[in-house]
Amino acid sequence: MRATVMYAAGDVRIENVPYPEIVEPTDAVVRVARACICGSDLWPYNSLERSESGVVMGHEAVGVVEAVGGDVRTVSVGDVVVMPFAFSDGTCIFCHDGLQTACVHGGFFGNAEVPGAQAEAVRVPLADGTLYVLPVAEDDALMPSLLTLSDVMGTGHHAAVAANVQRGQTVAVVGDGAVGLCGVIAAKRLGAEQIIMLGRHADRIALAREFGATDVVSERGAEAVEKVHELTDGYGAHSVLECVGLDQSTQTAIEIARPGGAVGRVGVPQDEAMPASQPAFFHNITVRGGPAPVRAYIEELLPDVLEGRIEPGRVFDRVVGLDEVPDGYRAMNDRESIKVMVNPT
Repeated sequence: MRATVMYAAGDVRIENVPYPEIVEPTDAVVRVARACICGSDLWPYNSLERSESGVVMGHEAVGVVEAVGGDVRTVSVGDVVVMPFAFSDGTCIFCHDGLQTACVHGGFFGNAEVPGAQAEAVRVPLADGTLYVLPVAEDDALMPSLLTLSDVMGTGHHAAVAANVQRGQTVAVVGDGAVGLCGVIAAKRLGAEQIIMLGRHADRIALAREFGATDVVSERGAEAVEKVHELTDGYGAHSVLECVGLDQSTQTAIEIARPGGAVGRVGVPQDEAMPASQPAFFHNITVRGGPAPVRAYIEELLPDVLEGRIEPGRVFDRVVGLDEVPDGYRAMNDRESIKVMVNPT
């Protein structure tokens, strides 16, 4: 089958690889109906060291179950399913706590051990605890929004939950990528009254406003902090969603939170040390977050997608076939596209 293989920074190819098979009795094989390129895929796109074997990329998908192992009980051949970016058994102590990304038997898609879903098909370990059956056909018009439940909508929601977004309060969102835009949706959905988007790309800002952003700050660094304080009577935001992962974005997020506020971090950190630890300490700011347990959020978010109350699929502004995926990476890296959806057929 055809799959997206990354060999080094900037070296993305479409190649023929073996079709996935059942390896463990808890596996499923899913034919991919829709996949996408994630903002986090751009980190290896810019920094991956060369490998002779390469990595089959992709950790977000919706598809149709083609085969199941003998121990699989909750999904069947023919089911339309969403595949979260992490696989989990659904039975360990952390899965029971709704933290599937910490599953003691789990892991992530799109690496040397577990090939990813920017392909015609994907093997899903621990299918019972990972896959979520959708009540739609594979050609449903809602497919783009349903695909976001595999990562970006759930991740934006996780940032809002970690930042303790409350009805009637002020939320700031740092980062105007797909996760940040879904963070705006999440903040609006949870009842935030003022939503400040920190971003500087016109197309993304326009979409953020349609999703519910009330204010936009296009400055960076100290100027951004000053502007947010101007918009909040000098106090700062109750909740801040950090959706980038760079030192500057993290520092800005902490500095625009009001004393006693909270920062929800979902941008993958690019450095080990967290900046602005002293302001966080002296202002009693709670900093939480990490890889979003999107599997835990699907049941909550799915009805709003099915009934049209939220439309996170609008973050996709380009659709490509598998052969065009390398150019999709380039387009996202060059900020020509917010998020690229992949139609493998």
